[in-house]
Amino acid sequence: MKTFKLTAFELNGEKILDETIQADHDDAAKELAVKLLSEKKLLDKTHRCTSPSGKLLLFHS
Repeated sequence: MKTFKLTAFELNGEKILDETIQADHDDAAKELAVKLLSEKKLLDKTHRCTSPSGKLLLFHS
């Protein structure tokens, strides 16, 4: 399992979500990130999900 980082922000830059996601590969992490953002009603907020190597998997501004 790899550890991925998911963060979401308000327009003023305030961090409103800072989670780690455990997944076997990038696609699984992206799916989990979208699910978590949806559950927390944060899909419309600025967010990003990055891999352990720093690769940007998901981004919305």
